[in-house]
Amino acid sequence: MKNIRKLAMSAALGATALAPVAVHAQTTAPSTYVNAPLAQPVAVAQPRNGHCGIFQTCATTKIGLGKGDFMIRLSAVGVLPEDRDSKVWASVNGSPYGVVSGTRIKTTNQVMPELTFEYFVTDNISLDLIATSTRHEVAAEGANVGGKLDVGSAWVLPPTVTVAWHFRPHKRLNPYVGVGGTFMWFHNMNAAGNALGTTKLNSGFTGGPSINAGVDYQLVGNWFFNFDVKQMFVRMHAWAENGNESVKVMAHDSLDPTVVSAGIAYRF
Repeated sequence: MKNIRKLAMSAALGATALAPVAVHAQTTAPSTYVNAPLAQPVAVAQPRNGHCGIFQTCATTKIGLGKGDFMIRLSAVGVLPEDRDSKVWASVNGSPYGVVSGTRIKTTNQVMPELTFEYFVTDNISLDLIATSTRHEVAAEGANVGGKLDVGSAWVLPPTVTVAWHFRPHKRLNPYVGVGGTFMWFHNMNAAGNALGTTKLNSGFTGGPSINAGVDYQLVGNWFFNFDVKQMFVRMHAWAENGNESVKVMAHDSLDPTVVSAGIAYRF
C-alpha cells in the first residue's frame, strides 16, 4: 500500500514539473510570424534621361527672353494705309503738268502672313527684321475724276528693321517699344483700264522711319505669343500713262501705313 502511494505522488510531481514547459512552448510559437521578412519598397519612376518635350516647360526651360536668344515668328499682319496727304498732277498731249485739284489717292487695306527674325543683343535690347509682301488696289478719288477712278494694283515689299527695348527680361510677360526704318519696293504693278486709258503704272523706291510697341508672352516651353503695332511714315511716288504717252498722271501719296500683327514665335 505504501508503494502504491509513493508511486502516485511521484506521478503528480512529474506532471507539475512538465506543465511550465508546455506553457512556454505555446507562448513562443507565434515568434515565427513576428520575425517574417518585410515587403520590398516600390521603385519610384525616374525621368527618361532628362528629356523635355518641345511643348513642355521643364526645370531646364529658361523663363522669358534675354541676351543671346534668337526667335523666328510667324504672324498674321494687317497693313492699313492711312493716305494722309495726296497730290495728283496730269499732262495731256505734252502740256506742262497741272494739279488736279480736289483729287486724292486711296489705297486698300490688306492681310497677309509675315515672317520675323529677332535677336537679343542684351537682356533689354533686340534687333528684328520683318519680311512680308502685300497686294493693294489703288484708286483716285475726287470730282475731277468722276468720283472714283481705278488706277491699278501693286505688290509692296516693306522690309523693316527695328531696335526694341524690352522692359521685363526673363519674365513671361515682356512688353517693349522700338524705333526703326522701313524700305519699300513696289513690284508687279498693273494699270487698270479706266477712262484715261492708262496702261502703264510705275512707282519709285521709297522709305522712312517707323515706331512700334508690342508684347511677348511665354506660352509653354520655348513658344511665345506676340502682338505688335507699327506706325510707318512712308511716301509713295507713282506715274501712270496711256499707250502713246499722250496722257500722263503723276501722284504723291503719304501712305503712312499702320501695321498690326499677331503670331506665334519659337526661341532657339
